[in-house]
Amino acid sequence: MAIEVTVPEMGESVLEATVSQWFKKEGEYVNVGDVLVELETDKVNVEVGAKGAGVLQQIKVQKGGDVKVGDVLGTIDEKATQSQSAPAAEPEKAEEKPPVQEQMQQPAAEEQPKPAAREDGHSTRPKEAPLATPVASRLARDKDVDLGEIQGTGSEGRVTRADVEKYLQAQDKVDRTAGQPQALADVQNEVSATPPSGDRPEERIRMSRRRRTIATRLLEAKNSTAMLTTFNEVDMTSVMNLRKRTQDQFVAKHGIKLGIVSFFVKAAIGALKDFPYLNAEIQGEEIVLKHYYDIGMAIGAEEGLVVPVIRDADRLSFAEIEKYIKELVIKTQSGKLSIEDLRGGTFTITNGGVFGSLMSTPILNPPQVGILGLHKIDNRPVAVDGQVVIRPMMYVALSYDHRLVDGREAVQFLVRVKELIEDPALFLLEG
Repeated sequence: MAIEVTVPEMGESVLEATVSQWFKKEGEYVNVGDVLVELETDKVNVEVGAKGAGVLQQIKVQKGGDVKVGDVLGTIDEKATQSQSAPAAEPEKAEEKPPVQEQMQQPAAEEQPKPAAREDGHSTRPKEAPLATPVASRLARDKDVDLGEIQGTGSEGRVTRADVEKYLQAQDKVDRTAGQPQALADVQNEVSATPPSGDRPEERIRMSRRRRTIATRLLEAKNSTAMLTTFNEVDMTSVMNLRKRTQDQFVAKHGIKLGIVSFFVKAAIGALKDFPYLNAEIQGEEIVLKHYYDIGMAIGAEEGLVVPVIRDADRLSFAEIEKYIKELVIKTQSGKLSIEDLRGGTFTITNGGVFGSLMSTPILNPPQVGILGLHKIDNRPVAVDGQVVIRPMMYVALSYDHRLVDGREAVQFLVRVKELIEDPALFLLEG
């Protein structure tokens, strides 16, 4: 009896996946619980294990295939014994890519075709075939082009792929302008005026499911919301000084450093309480105001951006927020984020400053209607009490859905964030 390996339930709203890799091969014996295959979803990766022991009889969906919940990935023959299985294959070696720079070649003299005579008695080929790159030679053969009619622009006069492509373009224009001498002269001048260029290698890589989902959702955010962004700048002096004064005691007590983002989480929550429409969403013709604060933290991962959520962030202390963020970063880097870590969220914070961004326009994470963008702290001259001084300044950006949030509210929200960051003592009044 064959045991079917099926795509399991993968969490709320996750209905499709892509086969990321198989850990077992056809004919290989597997035990109960052995991880057979990894599935990539738009949120997390899911490992599928064997529900019974036997020989992996058939793999029905290969790497890169798209599947849905319940689809059959493969079958296990539970009657087959380990002695009947094929020896485990060695791990696949990474495919060696050909070098980017092409090796130049010249056909051997005995392999060179003899010149063919034209009606006018002239040879259609020079006595010696020109030097050409392998790609150019192959393209010329495919297009039935005489390399002898092409002026090479590569090293030592070699004909490159770009030279063949230009020749084909020119011939196409010549065909379309047949009988028009002036037009033909213009085409020839145009070709001769084109600056030479070498071969330009290209590589095609299949988009991962997460990257495809990110692309789709970014377009949806752009096309389904009336997104607008407002900017302000924040003087980080008070926060920087506070961290410097209290860092040692904070680490000794909590075992973690006091960072910058936790201040902005607290400031964002304080501003959201004053401007609740930024912590809401639109459902049909209704506005859903949320009186809880699940703050999404945009984190860049190798597979693409993810936005895990800090639950009930308004109930957490600075230390608890810092620990929560650290845990989410570790999970992201190790690929251990769960569906629950990514579910929901009422407002998002993204910090492009960690990559050196000075200013950017963050994109909404629907159905949320607001996202706060943080940026690089940069020492800049500013006017303070009539004097020009150097201060650590940060540009902040708020993107919002103008269907629900008016410009006045958005600007005031960002001003409130600025006030709280520039005077951290106000956090005591916020509770």
